Parts: sequence; C-alpha cells; structure tokens
Amino acid sequence: MSRASSHALKHPPVTAPSEPAGAPSPFPELAVAIERERRRGRGAQSNASGRFEAEARIAFDDGWQSLDELPPFKTTVALDTARKVITRNDSPDIGFDRSINPYRGCEHGCVYCFARPTHAYLGLSPGLDFESKLFAKPDAPQLLEKELAAPDYEPRMIAIGTNTDPYQPIERERKIMRGILEVLERAGHPVGIVTKSALVTRDIDILARMAKRNLAKVALSVTSLDPQLARTMEPRASTPAKRLEALRQLSEAGIPTTVMVAPVIPALNDSEIERILDAAAHAGVKEASYILLRLPLEVRDLFREWLMANYPDRYRHVFTLIRDMRGGRDYDSQWGTRMKGTGPMAWMIGRRFEIACEKLGLNKRRSKLTSDHFARPKSSGQQLSLF
Repeated sequence: MSRASSHALKHPPVTAPSEPAGAPSPFPELAVAIERERRRGRGAQSNASGRFEAEARIAFDDGWQSLDELPPFKTTVALDTARKVITRNDSPDIGFDRSINPYRGCEHGCVYCFARPTHAYLGLSPGLDFESKLFAKPDAPQLLEKELAAPDYEPRMIAIGTNTDPYQPIERERKIMRGILEVLERAGHPVGIVTKSALVTRDIDILARMAKRNLAKVALSVTSLDPQLARTMEPRASTPAKRLEALRQLSEAGIPTTVMVAPVIPALNDSEIERILDAAAHAGVKEASYILLRLPLEVRDLFREWLMANYPDRYRHVFTLIRDMRGGRDYDSQWGTRMKGTGPMAWMIGRRFEIACEKLGLNKRRSKLTSDHFARPKSSGQQLSLF
C-alpha cells in the first residue's frame, strides 16, 4: 500500500481578491506551503497548481507520516525542442521588438519574478516548479543562425534576459548563451543583455569585440546591497558584491553597462536607490534605470507568502504603498505606467532616481547599437557568390 496521499480539489478561478491586506486567504483549504527543509535554497514558499489546471493537488498527512518521506526539491532540466528561437512582441512601452530566451524557468528563484506565470502554460506551478523544473534550448544557436539567414529578416537589436536569466547556474555547463553570442558576433548582429549573474564576465572576450563595433551592451540588476535581503529574495543569484564587480570588469573591457535598480519594492529596498547608483557609478557604470515591483497573476500571491514568511511586520505597509502606486490595486498592467506606477509615491521614487543619476553623472549619454555590420549567415547548402 502506498504511504503517500494527495487531495484533489476543483481549482478555484484566479481573480483579484478584494480582501484587505493581511486578511486570510479566501481558499484556506488550499494550504500549499512547502516545508522549509524541502525548499531550502529556493525563493517561493509554495508550489500551487497552475491556473490552467482543472484540479489543484495538495499533500496531506494520511496518518502514516508520509509527508516526512517527501524528498527536497532538486533542479531538473528537460529539453525544449522549439522550432524557432526569436520571440516577437509589439509592446509599445519597451525598447525592443524581439528577444531570445535560452531557458524556460530560472534557478535564481527570485520571488518577485514576473516570468513565473509562464510556467502555468506548461502545466507546472509558477512557484517552486518555476525554479526547479527548467527547460533548456540546446539548439538555440543553430536555430538563431537559420532565422538570421532568412531572406526577409531585418536586423534590429535582440534582447536576451528580459524573461528568464540567460546566465543562470545551468548555463555554466550548457553554454547555450555563449553559442548564441558566437552566432551574433559572426553575423554582426546587435544584442542587449539583462542578467543578475556575474557569469556574464565569462563571455567578456566576445562581448568586448562586439562592443568595439557597437554591437553589444549589458545591464545588471542590483536589487539590494544587503546580502541577507538579496539572498532571501534572490536565493541563487550572484551576491550584490559580485554583480558590482561584474559591472566593473565589463566597463573596464569597454562594454557599455547599465545598472538596473529592479525591482524597487516600497518599504523594503526603496531606501537603497541612491546607494546602489553610487556603488555602480564607482564601478564605472554610465547608465542606469529602474522598474517598480510588478505583481501579475500568480506572482502576487507568491510575493505575499514570501513577505509574510520573512518580513511579516512590513506586510501591511508594503502592500498599502504598492496599491497607492497601482491605482488602488495590487497590479496595473496598463502600458506606459506598469513599469513606474502612478501617484505621489511613484513620483517621489522617480524623482529620487533622477536626482541621484544627475549628481553621479549617469545617463549623460545613451549607448546606441548599430545593425550596419549585419551580414546574413549563409544557409546550409547555399552556393557562395564568385564576386
């Protein structure tokens, strides 16, 4: 007889709750928190079923102490056999129309990651599944080269790292991102990278050569200078000190660098805006940006759980301020304001950021990438020209 049991419930619809901050869950029977030992080193506190699933399954003790036998969450990597690697978008409030994600899911485990809900499309949880059940695209470099070789392809900057981090821990062995950069360098194609990992310095050789031709720039997100807060909030990302050192190395190699104070979380890390910018400027950074905390779909409840588990005394204050900057809601997805928020508190954060940048000489000039060097890769079997 099996000693492990589960309980299946009809999955409740995902709707914005109307209860005030701090109120109990409207679905108390869906207690999906995972024991600390099983999720050690992870960001999310729970592993609730995705919103597209017909049933929600939760573990419960059937009297045989079966929960004591459940193993800790371990990282697994499956293959993503995508036919194309370039993803297109037409969002009017972001500065790129195409991107590449070498991986689905991210082992960094940042609790606030707005990409978490994408795991629901795979039938997995945006919680612990997102940071432990990963998907890699080993054919990404070959697929990219094929897409760049298409006769109708028009080059524009490709953004990498805008969804999941291309330099998360598994990249150290798989080197998919390095293969992508090799293709882009050969083709003379511009690329902008966003990461939280010091592993990006591994590819300084390629990035420096590309930067000399205005083909590459790198942005590192520094959420906090407090190592304890950073480790709690971003458990498997590089420490703040290593990120600042990576910015220094990239800058010294002539690669245009940007520090991203992202996300700014009121009453948690917003007091560090000026210090983060100052540290980055001393590391040689010339550009900076910030993004206000975003809580779409399942991210809202995951962040709530994390906040209650780690900073319960700040819970009410944090969400009160978030709603003040989101028109009274936990999140407002409206284009043009979703990144910065609205209202007096959002204005004050923006003004503090601008004043600090002005004092430090940041954003005096914006690096611009070019597509003038683009040379379409030769398709397999294509005859070379004699002239």
